[in-house]
Amino acid sequence: MTEASSAVTMDKIVSLCKRRGFVFPGSEIYGGLANAWDYGPMGVELKRNVKEAWWREVVRTRDDVVGLDAAIMMNPSVWEASGHLAGFTDPLVECKECKHRFRSDHVESDKCPDCGGQLGESRQFNLMLKTFLGAVEDTASTVFMRPETAQGMFVNFLNILTSTRKKLPFGIAQIGKSFRNEITPGNFIFRTREFEQMEMEFFVKPPEHLQPGERTDDEWHEYWVNTRFEWYISHGIRRENLRLRPHESAELAHYAKATTDIEYLFPWGWGEMEGIANRTDFDLKKHSEHSGTKLTYFDEQSPAEDKHITPYVIEPAVGVDRLALMFLLDAYTEEEVGGDSAGAGKGETRVVLKFHPSMAPVQVALLPLSRNEKLTPLAREVYASLIATGRWNVEYDDAQSIGRRYRRFDEVGTPFCVTVDFDSLDDNQVTIRDRDTLVQERVAIADLAQILGERLG
Repeated sequence: MTEASSAVTMDKIVSLCKRRGFVFPGSEIYGGLANAWDYGPMGVELKRNVKEAWWREVVRTRDDVVGLDAAIMMNPSVWEASGHLAGFTDPLVECKECKHRFRSDHVESDKCPDCGGQLGESRQFNLMLKTFLGAVEDTASTVFMRPETAQGMFVNFLNILTSTRKKLPFGIAQIGKSFRNEITPGNFIFRTREFEQMEMEFFVKPPEHLQPGERTDDEWHEYWVNTRFEWYISHGIRRENLRLRPHESAELAHYAKATTDIEYLFPWGWGEMEGIANRTDFDLKKHSEHSGTKLTYFDEQSPAEDKHITPYVIEPAVGVDRLALMFLLDAYTEEEVGGDSAGAGKGETRVVLKFHPSMAPVQVALLPLSRNEKLTPLAREVYASLIATGRWNVEYDDAQSIGRRYRRFDEVGTPFCVTVDFDSLDDNQVTIRDRDTLVQERVAIADLAQILGERLG
């Protein structure tokens, strides 16, 4: 078995995603909607794995971070205070001939990339998506679909502080949908107008309130950059496909003291996966000023004269959809195989997604050798026993030849296939097939769950 090609293209990924139920074009039977995507059965499981792995790392295994699920639509004053209404814009140019629109900082001349026509003057375009609440569509009823989840955590700072009695430093984490009216969305699910975010606001003491031995905001920023980078490696992303890129001073957001991006090497080049920003005390101060509510933390041990602290914020923020695409791309492999004992893929190129087990949409496939009525009861019994453990997503499949079923589960990234055959009726054993090595091993049904547990983690 040899790797046929390390080159993965977006066309290959888009084709596989539709064929195997990861991602479908949105509203396809009606001609679709530009840059709208629906996640199929495998895509749903992949996204769920991404979110659960992030939540486990950032919230469940720590005692200093709690969760929140804030409303998507918020009081418009939130966006005025945060600066989104005035400053959440991109530069827009429109072609005078074909009327196509582009971000002016993404075109290299005054000519249209599509038709060669003359581009008009650049103007600022607000990315906020608006809608209306109530019976009348007027200015008074205008609300906005949130462009980020972060503001919900800032406006709930006191609620969290009061209800949990957390001490600094502590974090608030959230996973949820956000919306941005992007001028030029694209690259499949990399940049979309509707997307899902995972963000955490980690509140730390500013320099003047630190006691000896406590981490500075700069040290916390470095801590979260390193912690988040290693998370990718721990879930199977190849280190050579990742890099850290600190922002230059000129590109920092107005609220940021420092920002470092974790970037992935996509087929079109390096692209941002996650940004870890030191937002200082900008957000809590702005919301305090606009709301009239003091969003501070009282620390009687502070060396400063005023014991009321407006915390600094370290923010790791990442898009779920981008991570799903990254895991698909990094897992995609084409191999020349000589075939396995079931005759699957003899002398052909097989496509396999070599997901880390934590990301595989289906961890175990239970495959009776055929639909023979003698095999079905035992196959269903083994399947039920694996489901009962509650540890893995297990799929039962008895359609088509065993070789074709192996190939299907290779393409969705299933680490292990378990085959029940006619010998199983006599020896109470099944065959485990390894996705990556194609090695098949006979094991006792009684030991199956334990063996899978050792291999899947």
